[in-house]
Amino acid sequence: MNMNHNGSLMIIGGNEDRTNNKDVLQQFLTLAGGPQQPIMVITAASTVPDKVWEMYETAFGELGATQVTHVRIGSRAEAEDDMLAHRMAQARGIFMTGGDQKRLVAFIGGTQLERAMRRAYIDNGACIAGTSAGASGMCTHMLAEGKAELAPEKGAARLGAGLGFVSRVIIDQHFSQRHRINRLLSAIAQSPFLLGAGIDEDTALIVQGDGIAVVGEGTITVADCRHAVTNIAEVAPGAVPQMLDVRLHLLPAGASFASPADAGPLADFIQYLTDRTLEQ
Repeated sequence: MNMNHNGSLMIIGGNEDRTNNKDVLQQFLTLAGGPQQPIMVITAASTVPDKVWEMYETAFGELGATQVTHVRIGSRAEAEDDMLAHRMAQARGIFMTGGDQKRLVAFIGGTQLERAMRRAYIDNGACIAGTSAGASGMCTHMLAEGKAELAPEKGAARLGAGLGFVSRVIIDQHFSQRHRINRLLSAIAQSPFLLGAGIDEDTALIVQGDGIAVVGEGTITVADCRHAVTNIAEVAPGAVPQMLDVRLHLLPAGASFASPADAGPLADFIQYLTDRTLEQ
């Protein structure tokens, strides 16, 4: 069942500008309703949460934000706090920082805090944002780890269960800067049910209503293996599979589609992003 909601998602490829124009962070505040709205910054993915918080406290402060709270989660028990969950449900902007997406999901997945995030998103029109590890962790099928430098390899990428704000799309980040096209292709060749989206640094994919938009300085690469002909099921782990008819789409900053009907070959990608089944 698809739920109607007024919230939005902002999926950031990492290393967004925090010192100069701060365009991506400014857009996040706009989606959250403006700098006077309550903003929660979750640093659970990081092993140096106070250092990460200091960066965002400064950046959001310079943008005029007046109600920014550090959500410092170091255990699942902390994510089950009743008062914290109540405050999270009232937020208009929720920002998950970088670090390790496995750590993020291990600490908050399935907790009161996560359920409160969904209430904020569905009932309160909040913008849920994630950067770097926070971006990957937003997916139902999360790209947990992997490395494929020279070519796609069988088994080079491992998927895990994420937070479930994005269905049937896996997100990779720091995409062009860390040359991760082969890692993404490795993942979707073995799981062609999924589409892949690689997001460059200082670049964000915005999902709002029935449409999407790209903001920032880089591009988003969408990879589709649903029609590919590949022998990946037969080759040995670590081998490079044959992959024919892999489809790639490139969305530069400024690209936008108001609905799947406007998107041509990207219609399914947008449909998956905008038609989500979310559990409260």
